[in-house]
Amino acid sequence: MTAEPRVPAVGGTRTVPTPDPIASDYLLLALRLDQHLPGLIDAYFGPATIKATVDMEALRAPASLRDDAASLAERVTREVPEPERRTWLTAQLVALEAQAAVLAGEPIPYEQQVARAFDFVPRRVTEAVLDDAARSVNELLPGDGDLSARIAAWDASLEVPPDRRQAVMDMLLDRFRIRAAELFGLPSGERLSVNYVRNQPWSAYNWYDGGLQSRVDVNTDLPTHLPGFAQTVAHEAYPGHHLEHAWKEADLVERGRVECSALTINTPECLISEGLADVGFDFVSPPHERIDLLTEVFELAGVPEGLDRFGRRDIAERAVALLGPRETLRTSRVNAALLLHADGVARDEAVAYLERAGRYPRNVAEKRLEFLEHPLWRTYIFVYSEGTALLREWLEAVPEADRPGRFARLLHEQLTPGTIREELESRVRV
Repeated sequence: MTAEPRVPAVGGTRTVPTPDPIASDYLLLALRLDQHLPGLIDAYFGPATIKATVDMEALRAPASLRDDAASLAERVTREVPEPERRTWLTAQLVALEAQAAVLAGEPIPYEQQVARAFDFVPRRVTEAVLDDAARSVNELLPGDGDLSARIAAWDASLEVPPDRRQAVMDMLLDRFRIRAAELFGLPSGERLSVNYVRNQPWSAYNWYDGGLQSRVDVNTDLPTHLPGFAQTVAHEAYPGHHLEHAWKEADLVERGRVECSALTINTPECLISEGLADVGFDFVSPPHERIDLLTEVFELAGVPEGLDRFGRRDIAERAVALLGPRETLRTSRVNAALLLHADGVARDEAVAYLERAGRYPRNVAEKRLEFLEHPLWRTYIFVYSEGTALLREWLEAVPEADRPGRFARLLHEQLTPGTIREELESRVRV
C-alpha cells in the first residue's frame, strides 16, 4: 500500500445493485470519514448517488460519526441475518468507530487502536528471531563486512535494466495469470493495465477502479530488483489485490453485499487483503518451482551479470533461500512502530533500532519511519507480517491438495481475522 493518501477511485461500468439500508449507511459512514482523513477509502465503486450525497452535504463532526458507527453496529446485530456478513460488518465498524473516536480527540492507546483497527492484538517480534534471521542472511550473502551494505550490494546486483523491465513484467503477468486462472478462475471481463510512474514513495501499487479493472503503477524512480519484483507482481495482480477485488465485485457486490464496494484502510479487511496478496505468491510460484522461475527470469532480464560467474541457477537458489530470513528482518518495522507510538521513544532512537535490528541503511530506515509516522498509515504496518503469518498458518492447517480451495475462500467470502482464528482454534477443515 502507498504511504500517501489519495483521492479514492470511483470507476467501473458495471451496474451496482441497490444497497439495503445497512450497506447504504455503511458506505455513507466510510465516505464521511474519508472527508476527515483523505485516503481512508482506497477505492470506491459503489452507487454514485451515495457518494454525491456525501460530496454535497455539510461536513459531519467526527464525534457524530463515532456515534453513527456504534448505532449502525447495533443495527447490524439485529438486522443482518447472515452470520458471515454480520461478523464482517461488525469488525469493520469497530475499526471505523475507533478511527472516528481518534479524530474526535478520544485518547485511545496505540496498541488498542491497532487491535480495534485490525481485529487482532499486536505482537512484538523477539530480538532472538531477528538475530537468527540476520545470521541466516549473513551466511547466504557473498562477501563479508557490514551486513546492511552487503544486502544493498546484493540487491543492486539483481537489478533489472530499464529496457528489459516491460519484458519481465509481461512474462510474470502472463505466467501468474494463467496459474491463477487454473487454480481460482477469473471473473469474466477482468482486466489489468500497467503504467510506469515517477515521484512516488512506493515501488508498485494496485489502484482498483471497479468494473473488474485495476491499474498497477510501477515506480521507475526506484530500481527493479529480482526476486522481489516477482513477489510484487503476484501481490498487486494475480492472485493478489487485483484478483481479490475483481472477484469480490463480481461475486459479493453483485449478490447484494454492496458494502464491499468501498475498500477501506485501517480496517480488518486490510489484514486479510495484504496477507492474501503475500501468501498468494506460493500458489503462482510454488516453492519447488521457484528456482526454475527465477533462473528463467534472470536470463530474460540479463541479470545478475555481476555475479554470473556463479551461474544464474546458483544465484537463484541463494535468492530463494534469502526470501524467508529477509521477510523476517522486515518485521523489525512492527517493533519500531510500537517503540515510537506505544513506548514513546524518540524518533532518532526508532531509526537507530531499524538500522540495528532490521539491518537497514540509515537513509532507508528514515524512509521506513516516515510511513510509521504518517497520520493515516501509522497503524498499517502490522497488516503485512501479521496477515501473512495468520493466513499461512490457516492454509497449512489443511492438506496441501486442499489449500487452493481454502485460498479461494479469501477471494469470495467476507472473512475476518477473528473468523480465521476461530477456524484455527477449532481445527475446522472447510
